[in-house]
Amino acid sequence: MTELLTIRGLTRDFGGFRAVDGVDLDVAQGAIHSVIGPNGAGKSTLFSLITGERRPTAGTVRFDGRDLTGLAPHAVTRAGLAKAFQTTSIFPRLTVGESVCAALAARNAQLRLLRSRTKAGIRAEAETICGALGLAEHIHRAGSALSHGDQRALEVALALATAPRLLLLDEPTAGMSPFETKRVVDQITGLARERGLTVLFSEHDLDTVFSISDEVTVMHQGRVLAHGPAAEVRANDEVMAVYLGSEP
Repeated sequence: MTELLTIRGLTRDFGGFRAVDGVDLDVAQGAIHSVIGPNGAGKSTLFSLITGERRPTAGTVRFDGRDLTGLAPHAVTRAGLAKAFQTTSIFPRLTVGESVCAALAARNAQLRLLRSRTKAGIRAEAETICGALGLAEHIHRAGSALSHGDQRALEVALALATAPRLLLLDEPTAGMSPFETKRVVDQITGLARERGLTVLFSEHDLDTVFSISDEVTVMHQGRVLAHGPAAEVRANDEVMAVYLGSEP
């Protein structure tokens, strides 16, 4: 498979602490690729380096052959990457439909397409996105009135409104009930397959990780501990030792 995202030697220091230490990572086009590891492994920092929220100390981030290293977040988004955050980030006072329409309008303005898109066309696209994420019945409800699971689904909808080729999800099921977790996982998997999206996500729930991932990268203390197909990583004794709390 063609590599869509290529990371080499990515490093980030905070004073004397190295949060990400020489990470190499390849994400294949069309794959669902997970990054796992114990708390403090460097997963969220890695994602922030990919999206431009933080600048790396060293290393490179390339997306479809283009060097994105150190670009601002809006430039990274324009290149085709979108991220849904570890903590819920929505427009709480807007309705679900208004929120997604606003995200679509912002994308069209960046692409200078606003004049060619009618309000009805934007609303129709918003309804399609909301329907794909199980939000159709909530389209007229304020974001603040949604359940935690539906707020996370709305966050993914806002990311999808930017028309990404690569969707980054930082712990998308954090704080969810088992029912909500299954629903969101099914939605993400379905969207990836139907839209040809590449998905890179971090997650603590190993059952979720190994049930949907094509490839798994394991981080520990800022470094890549293991990488490979999900079944291969699941059988790795070193990985299991880290998760059970005893260093191999």
